[in-house]
Amino acid sequence: MRVLHAATELQPGPRKVCVAIGVFDGVHLGHQQVIRQTLADARQHEGVPVVITFDRHPNTVVAPDRVPPMLYSLPQKLRAIESLGVASTLLIRFDRAFSEQTGEQFIRGLARDFGHLHSVCVGAEFTFGHKRSGNVALLKQLGAELKFAVHGLAAVALDGEPVSSTRIREAVRTGDLDAASQMLGREYSIAGTVIRGDQLGRKLGFPTANLGVSGLVLPPNGVYAVHARLRGREHRGALNLGVRPTLASPTPRLQCEVHLLDFAEEIYGDELELTFVAKLRDEQKFPNVETLKSQITRDLAAARALFA
Repeated sequence: MRVLHAATELQPGPRKVCVAIGVFDGVHLGHQQVIRQTLADARQHEGVPVVITFDRHPNTVVAPDRVPPMLYSLPQKLRAIESLGVASTLLIRFDRAFSEQTGEQFIRGLARDFGHLHSVCVGAEFTFGHKRSGNVALLKQLGAELKFAVHGLAAVALDGEPVSSTRIREAVRTGDLDAASQMLGREYSIAGTVIRGDQLGRKLGFPTANLGVSGLVLPPNGVYAVHARLRGREHRGALNLGVRPTLASPTPRLQCEVHLLDFAEEIYGDELELTFVAKLRDEQKFPNVETLKSQITRDLAAARALFA
């Protein structure tokens, strides 16, 4: 998939441009409906489909005290968009200057820079632009003037409730990963870059890859059997998610550490994506490190048994 950083990079020539606009955190069933409508428009009218999204949640800039934890890292989001058959995504850097554009300025700029804007597809409740000045009503007003069609699609419902990123975050927080997966339309997973930790796992005889997952919503603390995708290959592993209470750190912090079974390579700086297979146990405090080591041995045996 081609990732654009300005609308002028598309250069569609005489072809019409059909766009889907949204934050698209999780690229869940509702987001997929919006994107597929744009793909269908482009096929029908021999146009160029483009997904427009942002490099961070808008609240990071406009309301930093109300930034929700994200379901997906940015690379994860882009992969999910690409998996729907999208060839081009316009990834907008959401900074202070961009946040001060009105909704009208934003849409007029897209129409100008794309050349021939044929359709715009969004969720029915989507708002955009400075002080949320843009919505479906504004899109329809501008569409009548600038000759583009507007689709404001109602939310997809599951079990009688609308599917939303907020609802999925709550499912993840409470450990209902099956419900999260249903609403996402794919297995729930987390992804992050492997960062350097304190090497404690290695000292205990169980080396772990520490994932940078700051800013992501995470399942309840505990030990999980996981599938790990690394460099395009699948591995099996056991994930410890928590604050390591046995070690009594003066500044405990949440850590996401995965031990990959039968694996011994250096992977610092690589991205690792984890798909949850089953929860093995809750987080526990053990009386000493030796007891902890014995439990880790049992955890890994339990994970192997699950995979077998």
